[in-house]
Amino acid sequence: MTEPVHDALARRGLAPGEHALDSGYASGELLLAARARGITLLAPLLPDPSPQARSGGYTADMFTIDWEAKQVTCPEGQVSSSWTPARSKGTNIILARFAKATCQPCPARARCTTAVRSGRQLGFRHRQIHEALTAARAEQAGDAWQRKYRIRAGVEGTIAQATHVTGIRHARYLGLPKTRLEHNTAAAAINLIRLDAWWTGKPLDRTRTTHLQRLDLAA
Repeated sequence: MTEPVHDALARRGLAPGEHALDSGYASGELLLAARARGITLLAPLLPDPSPQARSGGYTADMFTIDWEAKQVTCPEGQVSSSWTPARSKGTNIILARFAKATCQPCPARARCTTAVRSGRQLGFRHRQIHEALTAARAEQAGDAWQRKYRIRAGVEGTIAQATHVTGIRHARYLGLPKTRLEHNTAAAAINLIRLDAWWTGKPLDRTRTTHLQRLDLAA
């Protein structure tokens, strides 16, 4: 959905310089596609789900990739024995393997792999996507990015309010025209609730007190 939204905004001359999204829209392909349009995606990448990340072991970002030599060097200084294009869950990747003879006697083996019949295997995206993901993860770890992403909280609060107050997750009626009317009515209701909260100085919840006070002062 990201690219159609950007297409629609571009046709109206409203393409943003930054676009804040949730983690469902964070991928290397989308980061690059938006960058080609001159748009920076502010979207948190999902955390590393690997066993090494959960146990404090050697995660993929600790390995050094030599793209020209098609080799990967592990944190212990050992070099991969093979480099093979592969497919994983419908995605093109590079699969780097370390020889069993390299990993078996390694003193850090327990932190790196549980493989018994082989050495560590490391799968990663092709260079352009991999480097975009690596740069994005590094940026997201910083305080500046976290402060910038706080702008997303307002949208998330609106979505949460719509689902909790109006039950908009489930359509009450069949057919697109009736569903569209229901959504428009729900949006109008949320606007009225927020206007009342603004005019009366009543915070929508305890996390929004400061914001409402700021609006009251501006008024």
